[in-house]
Amino acid sequence: MKLVFKTIMKKIFKFILNTIPRPILIRLSIVARPIIAFLLKGNKFTDPIDGKSFRMFLPYGYGTQRNNVLSPSTLSLERHRLLWLYLQEKTNFFTSTDKIKVLHFAPEQEFYKRFKKQANLDYTTTDLLSPLADVKADICNLPFQDNSYDMILCNHVLEHIPDDTKAMQELYRVMKPGGMGIFQIPQDLKREVTFSDDSITDQKERAKIFGQYDHVRVYGRDYFDKLRSIGFRVEEVDYTNTISADLVEKYCLAKGEIIPVVYK
Repeated sequence: MKLVFKTIMKKIFKFILNTIPRPILIRLSIVARPIIAFLLKGNKFTDPIDGKSFRMFLPYGYGTQRNNVLSPSTLSLERHRLLWLYLQEKTNFFTSTDKIKVLHFAPEQEFYKRFKKQANLDYTTTDLLSPLADVKADICNLPFQDNSYDMILCNHVLEHIPDDTKAMQELYRVMKPGGMGIFQIPQDLKREVTFSDDSITDQKERAKIFGQYDHVRVYGRDYFDKLRSIGFRVEEVDYTNTISADLVEKYCLAKGEIIPVVYK
């Protein structure tokens, strides 16, 4: 019965992800989230963002579906929970007594309201399409002054941008000297060189090859050096290697995922 339920859930979520535009998905999920969270209450897996536990997490993926990755309560994925833990344990993001000026690209639902409420953050969100964006802007032509932000969060954005070099240059421009950024991307760590192929136009084929139909590349390990070529100092942080295997499983993290932490 459990196997049948999981199979049905996978098919439903795959259909939804590949047919409903993301801005509409964001609005629909606000309504569906509390219902799903109630139905899946349990104690096997825990979302560290809100501390709630469930008997299972939901599947997710535009192409190949991953089991137990989408939190029913915050809708966080592995990368979001990893980012939260890193910010909580390794930075002063939540504890600084000085105001931190933050620019957040494509703000995730699980972070948006929490970060907005933080008294120690001067928090601005930006995106071209997201209903959660304070400023509608093109990452390749940002309407912000040079050296404006102490911290920039730009996670799973660059793989959508055809001219990622220009986008990285803009991120560098608006970051303050001494500033910090976290620029997570979907990355194949077994691949030395980033792969792209604009001749592949079929959406199903693109989802299969790139992980999502609207991704324009698969980043390899050379991603870190590309950031360095822009001028950033880059730390390749394997945070999952610093916590116990039990917690990696309990929080449904992706073992070995690298957090690209950059500084100017």
